[in-house]
Amino acid sequence: MENKVKIGIIICDRYKSCAGGKCFRAINERAGAFHIYKGKEIELVGYTTCGGCPGGNIEYAPEELKKNAAEVIHLATGMMVGYPPCPYIDHFKKFIESKYDMKVVVGTHPIPEKYYLTHKELDTWNTSEWQELIKPTLVDAETRIAYN
Repeated sequence: MENKVKIGIIICDRYKSCAGGKCFRAINERAGAFHIYKGKEIELVGYTTCGGCPGGNIEYAPEELKKNAAEVIHLATGMMVGYPPCPYIDHFKKFIESKYDMKVVVGTHPIPEKYYLTHKELDTWNTSEWQELIKPTLVDAETRIAYN
């Protein structure tokens, strides 16, 4: 099917016990970073962690995801909203895109309001780099509240 996109999700190892509820909900709702797939079918072909700082699994997981037909890898929203946010996100994105010739999207589900408020208070995302990274998942307040 031409309109099907196969994706893999890599989450922060701090959240390795996460059941993925917000990510899967956002896939179904095409919310957050998944808004780019409106009108398309999404098939999740893999879900794993980065392997812990500094991302030991990043070297190998994308290869496995690609073998499972992943076309796009999403680095989970948890990498941005956890405290502290992952300092390696940009490195992960560049590495995966370069080594595996795959598109990487930073973000999955919308940023929950409680995390948005915390990071706003702490001035965590006050750089142009962070503003660009959170853009796909920074939605309106009503949606952020719905994802709390």
